[in-house]
Amino acid sequence: MDASDWDARYAATDLVWSVEPNRFVAEIFSDLPPAAVLDVAAGEGRNAIWLAEQGWHVLASDYSAVAVERMRTLATKRLGDDSGRLTAVVADATQAAPRPAGPGANGATGEYDAVLFCYLQLPLPERAEAWRRGVEALRPGGRLVVVGHAGRNLTEGHGGPSSRDVLYDPDEVIAEVAGLPVDVVDAGVRDRPVPTADGERVALDTVVVLRRR
Repeated sequence: MDASDWDARYAATDLVWSVEPNRFVAEIFSDLPPAAVLDVAAGEGRNAIWLAEQGWHVLASDYSAVAVERMRTLATKRLGDDSGRLTAVVADATQAAPRPAGPGANGATGEYDAVLFCYLQLPLPERAEAWRRGVEALRPGGRLVVVGHAGRNLTEGHGGPSSRDVLYDPDEVIAEVAGLPVDVVDAGVRDRPVPTADGERVALDTVVVLRRR
């Protein structure tokens, strides 16, 4: 899907995604001190807005201008006087990271304390390029957090894309960042319960946390 496809999808409904943060994002970031974070492919901002509510200074980017405008509107409503903690911009995940938001940010590479990719489902080589751009944006010691639909989800789980080309298991992410200055903090496939009309189903998500050297 290109940007116009995503624009059309977002424009067709009031809210494409949940307003709640992803459960794994909330779990991981609750253990980190709030600082500067880049949320890539942020959609309507469910994770970005939650991060700002926790005290993070968030730069949230997405390929879709419609999604970014909706994120700005939702952020203003939910954050109120704290809306300055979140800056939403249109950007491509495979290009250089946009400038950081928040006090002390100067736009140089290596200015983020965390970079989040939540359900960025791209094929190779675009996916590996996005990981590289994310690592470049991190300060030493910063965390790169990847949450995505696992490859195994196609045959063993529920929901998500139907093309294996855009799915990835933890070992694939680790292989794709080989040679980059990162260490693996955590990597695994996690169960995510999904309510459906036929009862609860289980989606399989890849969750990988990397630390920038």
